[in-house]
Amino acid sequence: MTTDTSTPPASRFDGTREEAERYDRADPLAFLRERFVHAEPGLLYLDGNSLGRLPADTPEFVAGVIRDGWGRGLVRSWHDWIDWNRRIGDRLARHVLGARPGEVVLSDSTTVNLYKLASAALDHAPGRRALVVDASDFPTDRYVAQGLARRHGLELRVVHSDLDRGLDPEDLRAVLDDQVALVVLSHVAYRSGALADMAAVNALAREAGALVLWDLSHSAGAVPVRLAEDGADLAVGCTYKYLNGGPGSPAFLYVRRSLQERLRQPIQGWFGQRDQFAMGPDFDPVGTVDRFLTGTPPMLSTAALVPALALVEEAGIDRLRAKGRLLGELAAEFAARRLAPLGFRLASPADPDRRGSHLTLWHPDAWRICRALADEGVVCDYREPDRLRIGPSPAYTRFTDVWDALERLRRLVESGRHTRLPHERARVT
Repeated sequence: MTTDTSTPPASRFDGTREEAERYDRADPLAFLRERFVHAEPGLLYLDGNSLGRLPADTPEFVAGVIRDGWGRGLVRSWHDWIDWNRRIGDRLARHVLGARPGEVVLSDSTTVNLYKLASAALDHAPGRRALVVDASDFPTDRYVAQGLARRHGLELRVVHSDLDRGLDPEDLRAVLDDQVALVVLSHVAYRSGALADMAAVNALAREAGALVLWDLSHSAGAVPVRLAEDGADLAVGCTYKYLNGGPGSPAFLYVRRSLQERLRQPIQGWFGQRDQFAMGPDFDPVGTVDRFLTGTPPMLSTAALVPALALVEEAGIDRLRAKGRLLGELAAEFAARRLAPLGFRLASPADPDRRGSHLTLWHPDAWRICRALADEGVVCDYREPDRLRIGPSPAYTRFTDVWDALERLRRLVESGRHTRLPHERARVT
């Protein structure tokens, strides 16, 4: 992948609502929409890349675990749940992440998993004195890298990817040498939606003898990930965005099979022990990816992933990707035709193949526009600097939802109603 300086490909959309309606009628995933809860029928929700909607089957499934498992079965139900982190991990590996069985587990949060895998990778290369991170990456990734660099006395090398177009592998090549132990990157950029070339990055790092740790939080469940095929070493990601696991649902981690026994994680908990219930005096990690587990998993939030993941499996990641790509094309074409005269510009790669399932629009007053849109029944979000992020989830977002939301946006800015709001920014997560 190179910096995107080419002319944007011609759009297949003409920008009319009638066309959006035709795409809705032909949508092979239209049946999924009613499998999610829509508590406010008139709400146009374009923030699925922050928090996915609630699957309709989730409340009863979780209630059953609470009522029948916890309430009636008590500890006798433990055997039904004890291996969920591995079973669900294998489902993610097969249907979402392009990994092999035994390479993915659910565990902790994305931040904790990032710390565990990054720390293990650095310990594995004691002679190397540098760690690479992207200056534009999600804050938690940069913060973890900064902390580990200080703790290990390493040089923190920063690659500066383009805010809109994402990482150029040649910029990464410039900071790689035989001193780099680990590279930490996101597959899909949280701000712009730029999609990194995983295979190319892995190959560059491998030439330098470094490992790569990928954050898949904005790609898992939205774009095909091919960890095994692309030669990935390590990865982490959350499950509450396109996987619809709910607020704070457990994260996942991936470790390539050939690395599992060579890496020793820093948080030595009893779920990573070889003979867990022998309660031995010393930590002896199991020889599988389970060594990266820590303590007792949060069973109730884990339970919510069972029906949620079933919907992703039924839809199929390729169909989700195809629809997500089209939704993004529709939004980009609308922006070019109707929003550009109002001061908006696309702050994402122009080529839809180089975007994930969200895109970003720049406007000098994006913060107030985002706040004012909430009063218009449109939920999206704001990211610094001056960017409005549009995140339609292909599992439940209609083409007309995107068209109607952007039309409300156009009318809002054209009227100037957003300028009545104060300029100050609140905390945005």
